[in-house]
Amino acid sequence: MKPLIWKKLSASRQTAALRRPAQSAQPAVAAAVRTIVAAVRRDGDAALRRLTEKFDRVTLRSLRVSAAEFATAEKSLTRADLAALRTAYRNIRAFHAAQQPRALRIETQPGIVCEKTVRPVGRVGLYVPGGSAPLPSTALMLGVPSQLAGNPVRVLCTPPDKNGRINPWILCAARFCGITEVYKVGGAQAIAALAYGTASIPKCDKLFGPGNAFVTEAKQQVARDAAGAAIDLPAGPSEVLVIADHRANPAFVAADLLSQAEHGPDSQVVLVAFSEKFAARVQAALARQLSTLPRAAIARRALARSRIFVAANRAEAVVIANAYAPEHLILQVADPRALLASVTTAGSVFLGDLTPESLGDYASGTNHVLPTYGWARACSGLGLADFQRTMTVQTASQAGLQRLGPVVERLALAEGLAAHQRAVRVRLDDISVAAVYDRRKNNRRRS
Repeated sequence: MKPLIWKKLSASRQTAALRRPAQSAQPAVAAAVRTIVAAVRRDGDAALRRLTEKFDRVTLRSLRVSAAEFATAEKSLTRADLAALRTAYRNIRAFHAAQQPRALRIETQPGIVCEKTVRPVGRVGLYVPGGSAPLPSTALMLGVPSQLAGNPVRVLCTPPDKNGRINPWILCAARFCGITEVYKVGGAQAIAALAYGTASIPKCDKLFGPGNAFVTEAKQQVARDAAGAAIDLPAGPSEVLVIADHRANPAFVAADLLSQAEHGPDSQVVLVAFSEKFAARVQAALARQLSTLPRAAIARRALARSRIFVAANRAEAVVIANAYAPEHLILQVADPRALLASVTTAGSVFLGDLTPESLGDYASGTNHVLPTYGWARACSGLGLADFQRTMTVQTASQAGLQRLGPVVERLALAEGLAAHQRAVRVRLDDISVAAVYDRRKNNRRRS
């Protein structure tokens, strides 16, 4: 990666340098996903088996994970393994439990009461990536908030391995979260199944979870279809941007970059340094660490399309970060919290030399399902509220309607909506008639 001096780039070159590489293949990805979604809608489980055999190269007898498979998975992990999962589960649960909304009830004016109530989304579909790197951590990130939200139906899909099995870590994580309905389906076909339903997999109201470019595209396609399903956020291939000053440890920086690069060849890593000399030190550290990395081939492909920028100062570094809007932003600089105030677009931020992104990926407690492709400009990372929906409630007393009704009538007529005005007027007239009747009745009694 040749360092790019930010201030020497024209505006158009800056934009081009920050463009995600996967976006260039978007039309082809979209077309392929449309074909997959159509096949699942048409052929249901048969399409899922066919596509699983094609993409995962395995023939499945049953799409659903059995109770026996859950039991086998739990036996295959050591006590230390289960303890690690349990610690992560507890931390994630603690952070998300603190996000429980409070009931809201306010009298906006005398006689007019407004409320907001919370309900769980009815049926949620949870997608956990698998393939070359199964992600039990994602099962926790989706399973914990759905458990706390109390979603009545929780379905998890994840791709099988070449033997038709699900990674035991994923099954144990799912069991911690109380999820028993797990299906051996991955990719765009899993998203289609969750969105539209098949004979085996129930149709879900909202879909959650990260994935590759095909999964991300599938989520966006089904979300645009009224017959499909809502989605959490655009969460695609992993990405990280590291801002590192001269005092940062090049080995730490390199390790953080590689932790994202090893996810897949479509991942992107970005380094913002303050000198070409420091950038060279990081590249040397990358080379050393790559030589011992098991997934070095994957990481090298990701690094080949990544970027190093040289910023003139801290303010310019933050300009670059905000323009890129990274999924993960790591601040390996002196006094990182002071820099945080200027950060406006990032999925999750990691402060200081001793806070690797890996903590958030697994067990610190924050959610690792985050917006990618620059969606951090408008979207937030996953939280408990995403598994819930709110309803507003209002109540008017007679006195309240008499006070507010004329205001609503005037506003409705200003918009030319006479029926809106009439819905208020018939009630006010009825109150007036009733009041006249009561006065006459009272007068007769006194006489």
